[in-house]
Amino acid sequence: MLFEKIVRPALYRMAYHDPELVHERTVAALARLSRVSPALRAIEKVYRTDDPVSVLGLRFPNRVGLAAGMDKNGHALAAWPALGFGFVEVGTVTRHAQPGNPRPRLFSLPATDAVINRMGFNNAGARALATRLAADGKPGVPLGISIGKSKVTPLDEAVEDYRFSLRTLHPYADYFAINVSSPNTPGLRALQDRAALAELLAELRLTSGALAEEAGRAPTPLLVKVAPDLTDEALAELLGVCLDHGVAGLIATNTTLGRDGIAAGEAHLAAETGGLSGSPLTARAREVVRFVHEETGGGLPIIGVGGILGADDAARMLDAGASLVQLYTGFALHGPGLVRRVTRGLAGRRY
Repeated sequence: MLFEKIVRPALYRMAYHDPELVHERTVAALARLSRVSPALRAIEKVYRTDDPVSVLGLRFPNRVGLAAGMDKNGHALAAWPALGFGFVEVGTVTRHAQPGNPRPRLFSLPATDAVINRMGFNNAGARALATRLAADGKPGVPLGISIGKSKVTPLDEAVEDYRFSLRTLHPYADYFAINVSSPNTPGLRALQDRAALAELLAELRLTSGALAEEAGRAPTPLLVKVAPDLTDEALAELLGVCLDHGVAGLIATNTTLGRDGIAAGEAHLAAETGGLSGSPLTARAREVVRFVHEETGGGLPIIGVGGILGADDAARMLDAGASLVQLYTGFALHGPGLVRRVTRGLAGRRY
């Protein structure tokens, strides 16, 4: 099969000396594949599993989505549904185009089933993504757009930075993920504090409402993406702000600054700065999802992400209270077979 010959080698060799180059080549290959409809249909027959569910006022073909970070600039949007994903989240995108942090900034830990990254929101900017979506169209599944703060923007001007991206991309997003929890943009996590988050959410809700009224449709759901490193007290305070400002849901969680669970043979990589994702995050991400679910009485939809490496991990995340799940590191390390295993493993279950 074309996909197996072109893409699979890159996906399964993330551990070699330049995983970011592998990532770039993989997305580029999938972007080329996106333009070949017969190939997409053939791949879809192998990988896609439909098990529809309604969340956030949207209809999802299945509960398994692609997390932000894999296709930041939306180059391969037609390929992801063919690989079995029930929704796609692009970004994180910022108001200003930016190169991100210096390389190397992505480290594969195959023995740990993990990745450390300090990418720093490298992306072509909100306008470039809007131009691409206007030209190429959206995928055939719900599209989430993750928005964040530009590195050059002072923290006290962050609100306008987010508002610009929301306004620019509003015609194309089925939901927005408000990323205030990446560890790789200096000062960003301070936006999770009560006062800063309240100001940000209030302004984004006003902007979203005005844009929706102008377009004659319902407001686009706004979700907040949280860090796994918050204490229960801090997380409860954040949830209070989210509920006060009518946030539609939460994405739990982002990557962690912790380094527990790294295999002995890869311990030297623990000194690399950045966020850790994959297997070491599995239990903590599930704990955060359970806490959010219990704290809100199940009233706030949750997208669970972090350390989902099989159907059992996804099922436990849903049992903890998530409505949907996302894959990133597991997909990067193990390829599209993981999507098929997870979607088929969840098919027919009721949560």
